[in-house]
Amino acid sequence: MNLEEIKQKMFNKLESSGWDRIFKSFIFSSEFDDILTKLYTLSQEDKRFTPPLKQVFRAFEECPYDNLQVVIIGQDPYPQLGIADGIAFSCSNTDNLQPSLRYILGEVNRTVYNGHEISTDVDLKRWANQGILMLNTALTVEVNKIGSHYDIWKPFTAYLLDYLNNYNPGLVYAYLGKKAEEWSDLTTNTEHKFFVKHPASAAYSGSKWDSNDIFNKISTVVKNTSGNEITW
Repeated sequence: MNLEEIKQKMFNKLESSGWDRIFKSFIFSSEFDDILTKLYTLSQEDKRFTPPLKQVFRAFEECPYDNLQVVIIGQDPYPQLGIADGIAFSCSNTDNLQPSLRYILGEVNRTVYNGHEISTDVDLKRWANQGILMLNTALTVEVNKIGSHYDIWKPFTAYLLDYLNNYNPGLVYAYLGKKAEEWSDLTTNTEHKFFVKHPASAAYSGSKWDSNDIFNKISTVVKNTSGNEITW
């Protein structure tokens, strides 16, 4: 494995969205070497992970840093092979709508669009393009083992949230689930935090997912602070 070549490729793909300058010091650090080495070692032990490395930073590639307004945080990618696409909750690698995203889009359509099926695309790059960073606390997961890479990505997630807290104050944060909520102490430089259960909890129990109207609440904050309209 050529670590330097891999890191350079990942860094280059961030250039067009402006995240290259944000992540430069981390990507070319020993901490990121450790992350990539752990992923490589696990793959050599036939412990496959998802999404593929080429899509790991897709949430940042599709979300221009200079347009960043909202950070929506989940837990980790879909654990089934061939579904996660690097944007939290998005599943554009498959035609099958995943349960978590079905609940999310269902709530968007119910609360934002008065029950009309307007928001249906399984690729959430349309949200990312509007400055909504769809972030998982772990950017990879071992196939069929939820939470397995949470500790691997802790240094990266800590670096990112600490950076945003210091250099991009006033962002809107939405934490979906307990794992996401654990990171809320790092985001002190904002008045706008929303906490809801992870939609997977509803999927497991077969109950209704209560979004606490976060999509309208996020839209209202963004409209009031920047004048921008979010199209969910």
